[in-house]
Amino acid sequence: MSAPIVVLTGAGISKESGLHTFRDADGIWATVRIEDVATPEAFARNPERVQEFYNVRRRGLLNPNIQPNAAHRALARLEAEWPGEVLLVTQNIDDLHERAGSRKLRHIHGELLKARCAGCGDVRECRGDLAVSMTCGSCGKAGGLRPHVVWFGEMPFDLDTVYEALAGCGTFLSIGTSGNVYPAAGFVAEARANGAHTVELNLEPSEGRSLFHEAEHGPATEIVPAYVDKLLKTLR
Repeated sequence: MSAPIVVLTGAGISKESGLHTFRDADGIWATVRIEDVATPEAFARNPERVQEFYNVRRRGLLNPNIQPNAAHRALARLEAEWPGEVLLVTQNIDDLHERAGSRKLRHIHGELLKARCAGCGDVRECRGDLAVSMTCGSCGKAGGLRPHVVWFGEMPFDLDTVYEALAGCGTFLSIGTSGNVYPAAGFVAEARANGAHTVELNLEPSEGRSLFHEAEHGPATEIVPAYVDKLLKTLR
């Protein structure tokens, strides 16, 4: 059995599908303040504005022109063909990995196409707009439905599963992420400390560039399929 692989993806992998990144010069956080739309305090202060921010993003994700790209498809192929475990850990709240065919993945920052009740914790699919007046389908209370995303100041999901995988993987791939959002930015150090071969596949060197044994820089749609091919060739 081949050694397990952990893959971390960020906004850079979905940029070539037409979705905006957050931290680029022309990214989302250049046009709106985090404090106004992406914190629990913002939701308490002005829930209508927060809902509309995510409603616009949800509509954008559901635009028929937004589709998985070659990098998403390559990672689905890696999962299907690698004889060992492959865990895909994504910071992205889109569903492009699933649409490309990935099945073993963890959305540590949540999912845009789901809604969560702040009262009872019920999580359900959500493909339309959310409004403050809506009631929870589980507990029946109004005003508590929110996007199922992790806001600044909240704890990411599934970290126990991720750290367990990082402790036992043979290869750690970091794809399309800036390397300055924690705890995800610390995953490479965790994997390396446990003996993994660490690889960065990114448009440009990230903040954690010195922690990678190997790096390829360029568009994700070019370098990710090429690296997956390289990995799968080691099986032959």
